[in-house]
Amino acid sequence: MESEGIQFFENKTVLVTGATGFLAKVFVEKILRVQPNVKRLYLLVRASDNESATQRFREEVIEKDIFRVLRNNLGANLESFIFERVTPISGDISDENFGINDSILIEEMWKEIDIVLNSAATTNFDERYDVALGINTYGALHVLNFAKKCIKLKVLLHVSTAYVSSEKGGNILESPLHMEDTPKGTSRLDINAEKEVVVEYLDRLRVQGATNEEITSTMKDLGIKRAKQYGWPNTYVYTKALAEMILGQFHQNLPLAIVRPTMVTSTYKEPFSGWIEGARTMDGVITAYGKGRLKSFLGHPNSILDVIPADMVVNSIIMAMVTHANKSSQIIFHVGSSLRNPIKLSSLSNFTFRYFTQNPWIDRNGKSINVHNPKIFSSIASFQAYMDIRYILPLKVLWLANLVLCQYYRDIYINLNRKVRVVMRLVDLYKPYVFFTGSFNDSNTEKLRVAIRESDVDVNLFYFDPRCIDWEDYIMNTHIPGLTKYSMKP
Repeated sequence: MESEGIQFFENKTVLVTGATGFLAKVFVEKILRVQPNVKRLYLLVRASDNESATQRFREEVIEKDIFRVLRNNLGANLESFIFERVTPISGDISDENFGINDSILIEEMWKEIDIVLNSAATTNFDERYDVALGINTYGALHVLNFAKKCIKLKVLLHVSTAYVSSEKGGNILESPLHMEDTPKGTSRLDINAEKEVVVEYLDRLRVQGATNEEITSTMKDLGIKRAKQYGWPNTYVYTKALAEMILGQFHQNLPLAIVRPTMVTSTYKEPFSGWIEGARTMDGVITAYGKGRLKSFLGHPNSILDVIPADMVVNSIIMAMVTHANKSSQIIFHVGSSLRNPIKLSSLSNFTFRYFTQNPWIDRNGKSINVHNPKIFSSIASFQAYMDIRYILPLKVLWLANLVLCQYYRDIYINLNRKVRVVMRLVDLYKPYVFFTGSFNDSNTEKLRVAIRESDVDVNLFYFDPRCIDWEDYIMNTHIPGLTKYSMKP
């Protein structure tokens, strides 16, 4: 290793995009806590100006509970400690040079920055195509172009997702993606053509006088359509795959590390266990079940849920930066658990049922919510049959009743039809994950773990081996308690 562990960041300047995002918060807190001698953290924040960026950083980052340990250690000195080392900057990766107009600041950043972490992304599975393409794909290209101008740059680390592999089964390698190699293999991707499709759709919608709601709906549908045309299940993983293709094609000799996490969950250990923000991937199912709104799970009981705690992802990011610094090549790291320590859907279902049986959710009226052992639909066909009998058939009866009774049940029909459509769209978006049969090969990540064990790096400080996780203990005593504290609202 060029430099050992956290000493790598001593007197270094780091640019972090997506600074108010979940992983970025964990990263920033870790660097500030374990390496107070970091020179500068430039944090890119979407805001109208730098003052607003600073205020947003204060409210959405510093005031969050993840800074509890630093807050306890530093007390009233926390903000002065942070702002001596942190510079929030108003910017948007959808724009060249992030839309920063201050030429003096730009020149200063290009001279000072040693490390770039691109963690900015929109993670909505069915995001508007224009928005997802702008942030996830072109945003990555803009970060790369910016990094190339940083004269001291040691490494650019891009956070992707393991699911850029599409819906492949079997052993999925840490291999780069290429424009000519799409999952369906039907045609070569052309990023400029995709941009032209977006422009064409938006122009047509404006000429037609479409409302904002109609534009949003159409662009969401377009994203899913383009993703499936080339073989990806949703707009998110498709635009992240495009980003990897662009980075691989244009990084030239710039040191590029790509970290592909699987489903990211609450912190395992640092800065304390159970911190999470929002309901992420499987968490939406867990929270809905705990509140009594969900009676069943969709997915094969033996399907592997590849999940990994956020602090392990951040530790892998830090060590990937350390080991790949100054290497004029690209390397990819899968960070997940399916190969080394898999957890099955049936186990998650069991742990969730037991947790909420022992710790029932209390609703806003003070009522305890009783849950029942969830039914697991092991195939789309069995789920569709259930939906047909439970919802689709009653919907048809309501439709006929409205014809006869002059739309007497119109509002009930509209409300139920909307809910059914939302459920079926969610099922379509999530089914690649709940019926996932592959495992992510992590040979590069394992080599990283071995290198750390053989070096002077403190493995207790930079742990990211999923084999140490007891899933029953983690889900029941760390993850779901974290969800109920930080993400579940009455």
